[in-house]
Amino acid sequence: MITFFLLSAEGGSIVNKNDLVADVARTANLSKTDATKAVESVFDSITKSLSKGNEVRLVGFGTFTVAKRAASEGRNPRTGEKIQIPATKQPKFKAGKALKDAVN
Repeated sequence: MITFFLLSAEGGSIVNKNDLVADVARTANLSKTDATKAVESVFDSITKSLSKGNEVRLVGFGTFTVAKRAASEGRNPRTGEKIQIPATKQPKFKAGKALKDAVN
């Protein structure tokens, strides 16, 4: 499940996917079913683009990219044996100016 963090002046609280769907339904005057489809569609589109190695740039909000982590050598903490850690791809997000300004 994807979890969003909403920080307020009163303290931090967690906004989950259901909360996001409810807010989209309320602000866009949609049914919860339609709002769920819309939110899931956005997440699916971002996921598909990233899985193809594409960048997703939402001007003012932020940019989703894929970072490549090279293979490396590590150690098993129990035995001290050397192990190979395979190369991986990691999703990254960099907040845009408007989002940074809204948070600050």
